[in-house]
Amino acid sequence: MSQDLILVDVFDRALGSGEKLAVHQAGLLHRAFSVFLVHNGEMLIQKRAETKYHSAGLWANTCCSHARMGENLESAARERLWQEAGIVCPIKEVFSFVYRAEFSNQLTEYEFDHVFLADYEGHFSRNPEEASEMKWIRFHDLAEDLQNNPRQYAVWFITAAPKVMKLAGM
Repeated sequence: MSQDLILVDVFDRALGSGEKLAVHQAGLLHRAFSVFLVHNGEMLIQKRAETKYHSAGLWANTCCSHARMGENLESAARERLWQEAGIVCPIKEVFSFVYRAEFSNQLTEYEFDHVFLADYEGHFSRNPEEASEMKWIRFHDLAEDLQNNPRQYAVWFITAAPKVMKLAGM
């Protein structure tokens, strides 16, 4: 699969494409997605693998990635959910937001992030190339840890997780 990301404007209108690493080096706004799985007051989170090009070793949502040129956004999210966590389930887009973060390795995430949500109760199979750990965490415990230990979490997760918990009934 091509590593070309979809470049967008602040209204998520496609402007073209760019190679993944070059896009992050230049800090260009591009389309991304985050999948959150919740059930009964808990969220399935992953600790990003140490080999990730940024935010390695930080906790984040169940699955996150970029749609590639020619991919349908929801189909891409479902495909990556399968690749990263071994999960197949219906997902629904619930909101989107734009964020920008500069990292110490000279890369910049500047994303129009589409957030997908599903109520899921079942097994998962962590892909070690993507995540070093995966676990269910109670909303209350996650909210408290986000407040007290934000450096343990990916920057987009700090913004999106509270909104997801609120939507899911916290």
